[in-house]
Amino acid sequence: MPPPLLTLQDISLQIGSHSLLEDAGLVVGAGDRICLVGRNGAGKSTLLRIAAGLLPPDAGRRFVQPGATVRYLEQEPDLSGYPSTLAVVEAGLGTDAAMDKHRALYLLQRLGLTGDEEPGVLSGGEARRVALAAVLAPEPDILLLDEPTNHLDLPGIAWLEAELSGLRSGIVTISHDRRLLQAISRTTVWLDRGLVRTLDQGFAGFEAWRDSVLEQEATEHHKLARKIVAEEDWLRYGVTARRKRNVKRLADLHRLRAQRREARQTQGKLRLSAAEADLSGRLVIVADGISKSFDGHAVVRDLSTRVMRGDRIGIIGANGAGKTTLLKLLTGELAPDQGEVRLGTNLARLTLDQRREALDPAQTLADTLTGGSGDTVLVNGQRRHVVSYMKDFLFSPNQAGTPVGVLSGGERGRLMLARTFAQPSNLMVLDEPTNDLDLETLDLLQEQLADYPGTVLLVSHDRDFLDRVVTSVLVAAGDGRWLDYAGGFSDMLAQGGPNPAGAAVAGSAAAAAERTVAAKGRSVAIASSPPPSRPRLSFKEQYALQHLPERIAALEAEIARLRERLADPDLYASDPKAFAAATGRLAAAQGELAAAEDEWLMLEMRRAD
Repeated sequence: MPPPLLTLQDISLQIGSHSLLEDAGLVVGAGDRICLVGRNGAGKSTLLRIAAGLLPPDAGRRFVQPGATVRYLEQEPDLSGYPSTLAVVEAGLGTDAAMDKHRALYLLQRLGLTGDEEPGVLSGGEARRVALAAVLAPEPDILLLDEPTNHLDLPGIAWLEAELSGLRSGIVTISHDRRLLQAISRTTVWLDRGLVRTLDQGFAGFEAWRDSVLEQEATEHHKLARKIVAEEDWLRYGVTARRKRNVKRLADLHRLRAQRREARQTQGKLRLSAAEADLSGRLVIVADGISKSFDGHAVVRDLSTRVMRGDRIGIIGANGAGKTTLLKLLTGELAPDQGEVRLGTNLARLTLDQRREALDPAQTLADTLTGGSGDTVLVNGQRRHVVSYMKDFLFSPNQAGTPVGVLSGGERGRLMLARTFAQPSNLMVLDEPTNDLDLETLDLLQEQLADYPGTVLLVSHDRDFLDRVVTSVLVAAGDGRWLDYAGGFSDMLAQGGPNPAGAAVAGSAAAAAERTVAAKGRSVAIASSPPPSRPRLSFKEQYALQHLPERIAALEAEIARLRERLADPDLYASDPKAFAAATGRLAAAQGELAAAEDEWLMLEMRRAD
């Protein structure tokens, strides 16, 4: 068996008073496929930086076989000092200029770039794709990847899986993408409370193994606690024996207490709950024949759809397909060139900014949550101390004064969740919410979204996350067309929907063209068959459809006036009859509004048919 290419032995690192790594180890050989997992803040990225030789540990040994090449993809790459993206990739290549330049251009093009872009004007996602091309280009002996799928679309993720499977490099990957880890890993390294545990299986077997380890730890901790209680009982009430024996038993009790203090307790469980606003109307969004183009390029073409309260809709498409544009059209942030978007009543929207541009790196964690005013956070209408709320998101009390700029990417992701989910909402708009979140936080976010009583619009490239969360998907089908499918990503494929991931792996233009021709053939066949006759709307129904929006708007205005009047704390005391009349009318107006919305929706669906 050949010797390992990279060895980390007895690695320890202290951050302030906190021991981040303690006697940690990592062994990487040629062709190894290792996934490195653990909670945000556990030290995964730190261990990878030590393996790359970029961070010296406090103690321990790092050894790399002479001549072995190591490449490291960091979460926030620095591309300054290069004239073009091609120059970034070429900087780490060898001496075979012609062949290497060809591979560099190939990788950049597969990642949606030309090589001529200026690094200084790239977005964060584009910079990460350039950095990914730079570490893949030389085909190194050891490849260290920290969240390689962030900002990649589904075709890009599928292409990356195929590219990594064809490399001879030893690969260590940190990722939140379960499907990617299951596809490429053969060994799992779990970094937990400073210690490293290794499972000689891929990620598919990790979660069951982790749960069994934690269950065994809990059992042993319980036994230790019971033994301490028994020894303390003996100390208080036991029969006095020989002094020498008693001294020894007392020393054993002190040792057991110290053992319990030093035992590594599992971290607290993250508690994630969204503050709820009043329910929205049953009809949340109606898009009627909307279209949007930029510079003659159609991003959305003649799309009609309805979003009802409680829907969780995933928006899927390659980078540049117009997912964010569609999101802005549906939420009213952007006006369509043609068609109309109508928003429902009583909407309280929450938008999760996963780019974290709204976070001030110089502001402390506590001030970010409180807005710099006091030491409490308003959650669900109740005041909570900021330290107590921080603990729900696995931040320790001594992190309250920590500047946001020194937090890890995963910790900043948790901070965004903490700040955003404190706001009351009944409509969540989530654009790539999974970036940099650990697997346990992802599980909890999935559970929360599944139980959320409001409506969710979600853009994501995480196939597993889509399958667990959404009730339907809108998929980009090219040329500005968007197709609607019930269920998640896998359900969409089962219904014969487009598979951007599969197309990327095949990499065949002919196959793609064949699929397009077949799709057009089916469309023509469907169009050529005469549609079934449907009854037209009567004159009375057409009149109702035309005037119901005015009726709905008038009811909304009346409800707003009644709520404002009932908010007067002196109304009941000064005029009980007026208070009772206003309360009764409010309930009646809300019922009339719901009935009007239902009638309008039924007529609008019939008109569309």
